[in-house]
Amino acid sequence: MTLLLTHSACLNHLTPPGHPERPDRLRAVDEVLAEDRFKALVRDQAPEGDLDSVLLCHGEHYVGELRHVAPTSGMIYLDGDTSMSPGTWEAVMRGVGGALAATDAVMKGQHRNAFVAVRPPGHHAEKSTPMGFCFFDNAAIAARHAQRKHGIVRAAVVDFDVHHGNGTQDIFWADPTVMYCSTHQMPLFPGTGAMGERGEHDTIVNAPLAPEDGSARFRAAFENLILPRLQQFSPELIIISAGFDAHHRDPLASINLKVDDFGWVTRKLMDIADKSAGGRVVSVLEGGYDLQGLKESVASHVSALMDA
Repeated sequence: MTLLLTHSACLNHLTPPGHPERPDRLRAVDEVLAEDRFKALVRDQAPEGDLDSVLLCHGEHYVGELRHVAPTSGMIYLDGDTSMSPGTWEAVMRGVGGALAATDAVMKGQHRNAFVAVRPPGHHAEKSTPMGFCFFDNAAIAARHAQRKHGIVRAAVVDFDVHHGNGTQDIFWADPTVMYCSTHQMPLFPGTGAMGERGEHDTIVNAPLAPEDGSARFRAAFENLILPRLQQFSPELIIISAGFDAHHRDPLASINLKVDDFGWVTRKLMDIADKSAGGRVVSVLEGGYDLQGLKESVASHVSALMDA
């Protein structure tokens, strides 16, 4: 069965008026997953994560400084896109904890796969830099945690958010034991993710897409590049950075994917997991800023996970 982890504290991370990464995103996800068709989900609260796990991917000075500047009132701005409110720190740590708890449950065989519905997202957070709405990289932390606690050798993080996960790439650039694969629109924020960016051990697989490329080229990028490389790498766990802002309704980009594309790519990744990872998949919410598009896409993604 599929495990769903979330927490109401993730609603308390507030952003400025008009900001796309807003609490209503999580409310939209909660609303669609409350429908009868998702009754079989096993639901649990995301616990707070621990700083030792965060330090697997982020520098000690950075983590300490972020904790120090977290406000008790008002709002502070770390850059033009990334701000903290009094509820941000707990929301961030619930995101970490949700990713860790999902990984533990899947690695122990309690659940075949899991979806972690938390915010803020994480894949832009570099080792020592918050950016792009992100503070800690939940997917990357989960991968390193699986290696440290559960003894796996090879993990893969697969990112279909419309923005390149520069943070995940930064963290694993020199790590031969974690493969990072990404489809993303280019040119677009954050400006990284060219096909020639391959890491020190050829374990970074970037498949940039142009504006208006659409479903066919998205699927071809997976079929022709990412899936063969994943199969060759033979990961023992697949972690999905599940961003849904490539949906055609989303205001921040224009790859123009359809709802069915998210179910399709989920099933393809599950097929790879079946071959080398005992079916183990952990999915962590990243972007997706049109509420209707987000609901439809999450529904497609989680339905595929539940069909395992």
